[in-house]
Amino acid sequence: MGLKIVKNFDTSFILNSEAKNLLFGLLTNKSFTEQISQRLRETEIQFTNLLFQPVPYSQQTPKGMPREFEQYHHSDEHIIINVPPNFMFQAKIFKPSRLCAIYRKVNHQKFN
Repeated sequence: MGLKIVKNFDTSFILNSEAKNLLFGLLTNKSFTEQISQRLRETEIQFTNLLFQPVPYSQQTPKGMPREFEQYHHSDEHIIINVPPNFMFQAKIFKPSRLCAIYRKVNHQKFN
């Protein structure tokens, strides 16, 4: 069984307003953001309203994300998380099957 090389991968997607509002509500939920903050040992994070669909790794996309989002991967002020599958299901988002969300670190002080 050989490897299939993907040369072009369509990263575009459109969320209807109801699904988008529900998903953004879940991603900005205080208990969810606090849980992420505690795991990262950051005091606070804030959703940037930026989502992207992960892409296959290639020479053009070595980070597995569209090139325009790579700046956030290299940033110490941002984190990228996989949107939890249960959030995708609750928002009734089935295509794309995976999304990543970008958060900004609001305060760099560490938890004790």
